[in-house]
Amino acid sequence: MINLRISKRIFKGGAAVPHKKTTADCETIKMDVPEKVVIPMLQHIGAPCKPLVKKGDVVKVGQLIGQSDKFVSAPVHSSVSGTVTNIVNLISSSGTYIEAVEIQTDGKQEIHESIKPPVYSTNAELLELIKQSGLVGLGGAGFPTHVKLSVPDNKKIDILIINGAECEPYITSDYREILENSWNIVSGINILMDLLKVEKVLIGIEDNKPEAIKILSDIEATNDDKIDVVQLKTRYPQGAEKMLIYSMTGRKVPPGKLPMDVGVVVMNVSSVSFIAEYIKTGIPLIKKRVTVDGPAVNKPANVEVYIGTPLIDVFNFCGGLKENVSKIIMGGPMMGVAQSSLDNPVLKNTNALLALDERSGRLPDESACIRCGKCVEACPMNLLPLYLNQNALRENIEELKKFHVMDCIECGSCSFVCPAKRRLVQSIRLGKALLRKSNS
Repeated sequence: MINLRISKRIFKGGAAVPHKKTTADCETIKMDVPEKVVIPMLQHIGAPCKPLVKKGDVVKVGQLIGQSDKFVSAPVHSSVSGTVTNIVNLISSSGTYIEAVEIQTDGKQEIHESIKPPVYSTNAELLELIKQSGLVGLGGAGFPTHVKLSVPDNKKIDILIINGAECEPYITSDYREILENSWNIVSGINILMDLLKVEKVLIGIEDNKPEAIKILSDIEATNDDKIDVVQLKTRYPQGAEKMLIYSMTGRKVPPGKLPMDVGVVVMNVSSVSFIAEYIKTGIPLIKKRVTVDGPAVNKPANVEVYIGTPLIDVFNFCGGLKENVSKIIMGGPMMGVAQSSLDNPVLKNTNALLALDERSGRLPDESACIRCGKCVEACPMNLLPLYLNQNALRENIEELKKFHVMDCIECGSCSFVCPAKRRLVQSIRLGKALLRKSNS
């Protein structure tokens, strides 16, 4: 069986956020094929794809419909079979326009002729397959997985960390992946161990998920002597890469550096599970488990959704929205993004859709900073959020640089603990945008 150990180490800062995992016991249910999907050409960090189809084209499930020649990018595939009705422009969460392929579905879900279980004999071939699968980080960040796994020759990776922390309130999509597809996770780990040539794998799960810890610990795996399930203390943002690495290994990733700079690669449990499934079937990333929850949704659930499905269809599948809905968030309440329209589509890295009512969705009124220092204590990156807030509002670029605004991971811990209800994360995002603009 896989080894179990308990980590007593905890990162500095963070917050004790509410648990609210109301869908933890909700088995994943599959949503029907929607009448229409809208599939953006940018669902990842990096360069957008160019559409490979045009209006009137007939497409099938798994067909490549978007591609880029840039390294930091990820191809896009059709999640349905049907006819392309338009190439439209959508407004992304960053406020920029991105192209998207609109497809009217035919309900047949015919698989494209190119889909077959992949075969590889070298690590380079495996990396190319992972790239062609369209996989990005499924925990929310959306970083192209083949880039993360392309370790330079001058870097030595000795630990692979599997992130099963899922520390935000409400979200249980990764938790259900562990309960429902534990063998896929272990199979994916074995594939990555061979690829990265690592001798140790650590699976991190917070101690408020005992059932997930038990299931993975009880598996008898081929390399179980090299795999540890690590029970972590529950503390937000435990699932953030740098916090997770410190809690599990004691290693600190310096500012501006990556996990591989300290010999670590971090992978989300759902991403690892997908790799195993893709190697067995050859079906690219076309669907996603999404936690649908919040006080303004009628029937909270974990739903398997085809990528590109409009949000309104997902909520209707879950019994619809209550009359007092005031805000829709894609992601968790701490780091998620408020949605401007229910016509927006589900993306590759959508792990939750939250419907908030008037009480939970209302922004509290701000008051003057009282310099209590709670935001400083809560910041896991050792930053000074109050100074970042002030200088972002003043558009003081030099001071934003001085106080390392780009090191903020936007976890929201500072805003959560602030007694003055300062909108610290919003202003820090503004500061980052100002700094990028000044450098362009």
